[in-house]
Amino acid sequence: MDDEDGYFGERVAATYDNPSAREFHPDTLAPMADLLADLAGGGRALELGVGTGRVALPLAARGVPVHGIDLSRAMVARMRDKPGGDAIGVTIGDFATTRVDGTFSVAYLVFNTIMNLTTQAAQVACFRNVADHLAPGGRFVIETMVPELRKLPAGQNLVPFHASPTRWSFDIYDVATQEMSSNYVEVVDGRGSYWSVPFRYVWPAELDLMAQLAGMRLRDRWEAWRGEPFTGESGAHVSVWEKPGH
Repeated sequence: MDDEDGYFGERVAATYDNPSAREFHPDTLAPMADLLADLAGGGRALELGVGTGRVALPLAARGVPVHGIDLSRAMVARMRDKPGGDAIGVTIGDFATTRVDGTFSVAYLVFNTIMNLTTQAAQVACFRNVADHLAPGGRFVIETMVPELRKLPAGQNLVPFHASPTRWSFDIYDVATQEMSSNYVEVVDGRGSYWSVPFRYVWPAELDLMAQLAGMRLRDRWEAWRGEPFTGESGAHVSVWEKPGH
């Protein structure tokens, strides 16, 4: 991938916001923004992978100063075009290593975005980078999937998640390396296109160890943003780690 915006350049940014999708519905965003505002406690929030402002804008509307880090200028440009978008400070760069001035009460990384860091070393670096940005007592929140390996029969490495007469989408897993990719095939007017995005899936316990290496400890883990209990059947989790302090 040689696009300076990575895998989320203009082609993706142009269609990323989908008001009909569950992720953009107010009933989805409200509990996210409410929890993050509560964790901010009147302080600043840092969003890793701020994108088009899906979460940053409703959080800022609750009175929380938000700063974002993102590699994609095309995604950030979409946020700038929205009401309130100019009020969100943004630093362009890799959120695993990019530094921002000042400290924050809460940092967050949502919608599986931790998996956009495709090596364990980069994921560990992200936790350390966040810890360096947090004030004492600050919290780091991650929302991500639980790897769907239970859906893989013996000898299979592919999990489909969408099928229609013109579009097919599927994840490919490598259980030896924890590498995976989401793949999209679409046929329009008889012409086919293919798009693939690489990820590295990561387990909750592995994230806890990364937090420990960065000097943070697990405070809470839920299945979703309203505090639903996390169980062995949960397909996702919202985890909160805390930096020691007052």
